[in-house]
Amino acid sequence: MNKRYRFFLILLVLGLCFIFLLPSIRWYFMTSTLDQTRALGSREEIRTYSLETAMMQLADLMVRARNGEDLPEDLDFLVPIARRAYRDAGLRAPDVMDARAVLRTFAPSELAQELALSTIESHHRDTILGLKDLQRNAVQLGLDLSGGLSIILQANTPGRNLTDDDVERTLEILNNRIDRFGLTEPTIRRQGQNQIYIEIPGSADPERINDIIMGRGSLAFHIVDTEATAAFNAYYRANSTNTLFDEYGELLDPNIVPGDVIIRGVYDRDQYGLEVQQHDAGLYIYQAISREVGLDGNYIQDVNISRGNIDGRPTVNFQLTSEGGEIFYRLTSANVGRPMAIVLDGRVRSVATINSAIRDSGQITGFGAEEANNIANILRTAALPVELEVMNQQSIGATLGADTINQGMTALLYGLVAVFVFLILYYKSAGINAVIAQLLNFYIMFSILSAFNFTITLPSIAGFILTIGMATDANVIIFERMKEELRMGKNRKAAIEMGFNKAFWAIMDANITTFIAAMFLSQLGTGPIRGFAVCLAIGVFSSVFTALFVSRLIFDFSTDVLKSKKLSVSWFIK
Repeated sequence: MNKRYRFFLILLVLGLCFIFLLPSIRWYFMTSTLDQTRALGSREEIRTYSLETAMMQLADLMVRARNGEDLPEDLDFLVPIARRAYRDAGLRAPDVMDARAVLRTFAPSELAQELALSTIESHHRDTILGLKDLQRNAVQLGLDLSGGLSIILQANTPGRNLTDDDVERTLEILNNRIDRFGLTEPTIRRQGQNQIYIEIPGSADPERINDIIMGRGSLAFHIVDTEATAAFNAYYRANSTNTLFDEYGELLDPNIVPGDVIIRGVYDRDQYGLEVQQHDAGLYIYQAISREVGLDGNYIQDVNISRGNIDGRPTVNFQLTSEGGEIFYRLTSANVGRPMAIVLDGRVRSVATINSAIRDSGQITGFGAEEANNIANILRTAALPVELEVMNQQSIGATLGADTINQGMTALLYGLVAVFVFLILYYKSAGINAVIAQLLNFYIMFSILSAFNFTITLPSIAGFILTIGMATDANVIIFERMKEELRMGKNRKAAIEMGFNKAFWAIMDANITTFIAAMFLSQLGTGPIRGFAVCLAIGVFSSVFTALFVSRLIFDFSTDVLKSKKLSVSWFIK
């Protein structure tokens, strides 16, 4: 390859790697421990923190405004908002934006205090949820290195125990779901008769985990009874202070609505991503739907996500089996013009009017991007045979202990230093070339791990170490070939050219066979074995690239730019 093209290729790879690695850098090195703790909290905790902090800051702002004091530093984010408000109102903003000047921008509103509170709360909410998304895109550490989340699930099977078939199917579905959601190397096993124990490495989001493992994926379509809905809502408005439902969500007085309908709440996600029941004028929204399921989600055979052409909102597209298509066609053709409810796990998530008969496929809308992906993945991995509920959920510490981890990392560091010192002492300037290539090798490997959100465990680090050894072996093969060429009287440029050319296939043969073995291990192995294999495969790719491209470019730079005449690759060859 042309030297210029090789140079630009390396720059492109290093630039892409930096982009991939940036979330990990920002999370582990640019985010304070306090902010990390807040971001790793539950969404309920984030909502509580954001609201309480906003209330305290608003109270402080109002006191400062009355006293004519400066704006506190923790509310500096309000300054650009206030300046924009002055500009939109056609007014000149004060030169100094003190507390009074900022608070005045909310004053024209009849709900000035609520608006200011909402603005401050939104800032804290967006900041912490942004950090939560950042953490999700960073490299994750396994249970053995940083601990994780421990969950005990209880099967809700009144009057009976889980059968072996139920257990096997549940474990398989949970494994598939967790794999699809990018949560690698979980531990899932049966515990007792009706419980399942799960360990998920890293700083997992509890709400997201619960959505994955608890959602049965029971999607169903029900025809809405508009008359019964109106009758129930009228009764609800007149009796809003009374208890209308039992603990299972069924009406205490079944005579309120006809016997062939049931009442279900309409749910959506709030700004924190929490599932909440919709309300209007202080009252919850309900729909009366047919008790008989029009179409069960088990007839769905394929699911994918697309975005609307107009609003860009995600749409869950589903394809039905031939039998399901016939059922859906009969259902929709018989109810053209009537509303149909889409019910997920017993909650109404969307209501749409049937405009025409539908046979083979359909769409579900009204979700955010993350929730649409969650729903699609749950539907792809089938419904759980039993309903699960969380009995216990807690964070667990690193399984190996801090001392063991520190000893392992110390051994890793000493080993790398020893290899680097050997390369420099034995191969002189060429050894420095190899050390630079190895450092870039590490950089590329961690960047790829960050790009694909892989989980790093000690077996993964073992894969890295093996890769470093193979990469060092590649450099040794190249350098020894160069020494042979120098002994034959070749000059620097010719020795470099022939050294790389003659070493090429020896390096490729060894790495290709290792890569094939790693691929088989990643497909057939589980848990730590898969982590080791994936890191080994990534390392094979990056070590070949650094040995044959980066190292070669450094040699060529010394030859063409620095005008080096001698090849410093041995103490015994001049």
